[in-house]
Amino acid sequence: MMPLNKHKRWPLWPSVAALLLLFSAHLVAAQGDSKAANNRKEIDANAAAVLKEFRAMKGAEAAFGKAAGYAVFRVTKAGFGASGAGGGGVAVDKRTGARTYMRMGSAGVGFTFGASRYGIVILFETPEKFAAFAKGGWDSSATAQAAAGTKSAQVSSTFFNGVAYYQIGKRGLMASADVSGTKFWVADNLNKK
Repeated sequence: MMPLNKHKRWPLWPSVAALLLLFSAHLVAAQGDSKAANNRKEIDANAAAVLKEFRAMKGAEAAFGKAAGYAVFRVTKAGFGASGAGGGGVAVDKRTGARTYMRMGSAGVGFTFGASRYGIVILFETPEKFAAFAKGGWDSSATAQAAAGTKSAQVSSTFFNGVAYYQIGKRGLMASADVSGTKFWVADNLNKK
């Protein structure tokens, strides 16, 4: 016959194991939340820098003032034969200040070698255009035209189908922001509250 005190210890092991499992799951979730918070902070800092550079350009304040919302992305484009671009950003409703963290990507073929980094600013003329973009699943077929890539380039305040795109590189506003075939989607892991 088993002594009574040894028999009482066995029911504790499943409880201890369950508590350890629960604690581990909570720790992993907390680390995920912390990583998401750090990613949002980095995206916000990149967006603020790109937007500051954009708004300092001639004509940008007028264009920005007409927009119901905007999105800012930091993009890395690379290619070795085929090319691809990707990045993260944030879409902001100017009326409410609500932020939607997003990702973007595109792929292309052609004779491309090297890598570059640039910013994209997208302005939305109406709340409806902004809301459609911020829901995700946006597949752009537009190409925006801007002034040549110099510090004195002027931003046009003209919207094409309710949207204006601007690409900002090392030399300022670039000649065109080619976003045809670029997909934008909501980064679900960054928008969880």
